[in-house]
Amino acid sequence: MLSSDLTFHIGDKVVYPNHGVGIIEKFYLLKIKSSSLKVMVPFHNVNNVGLRRVVKNGEIQKILDFLTDGECLNNADWKDRFKENSEKMRTGSLLEVAIVLKGLLVLSQTKPLSFREKKMLERARYLLVSELAMAKNVEEPIIEQTLSKALTKCKLRFPEAAEFEA
Repeated sequence: MLSSDLTFHIGDKVVYPNHGVGIIEKFYLLKIKSSSLKVMVPFHNVNNVGLRRVVKNGEIQKILDFLTDGECLNNADWKDRFKENSEKMRTGSLLEVAIVLKGLLVLSQTKPLSFREKKMLERARYLLVSELAMAKNVEEPIIEQTLSKALTKCKLRFPEAAEFEA
């Protein structure tokens, strides 16, 4: 038996065949730029997941200033350091991501990074480059150059892609 009224409203109780009863909610539908992954975030859950607007110029300058001459403290214990860095990455703050990136670059000057830290460094680099490119409405290679220039001022550099594969 089909219902002729297929217009639903927020709060309506409905049945999704083979899955069960549900309640209609409003949500944001995000298309993740890098992967075309689609994510649905209910309106009431926006704060819990950390959804935020893309950074603006003032925040971009803070990030570049930090990369140029910000202090980095790395925990000597690998497990503690990885846990702290993972927590920073999950905050959603691009400045926290920059702190992880710079800390791992500083660390890589004195010893080889573990596989997981190399992956985290590459992820931090991707998050910074992609968001800053979106914020400034420029291509990603231009942001790569901007970040490289800032890091060069404190004698740091991005590893070449081949170094991540090793």
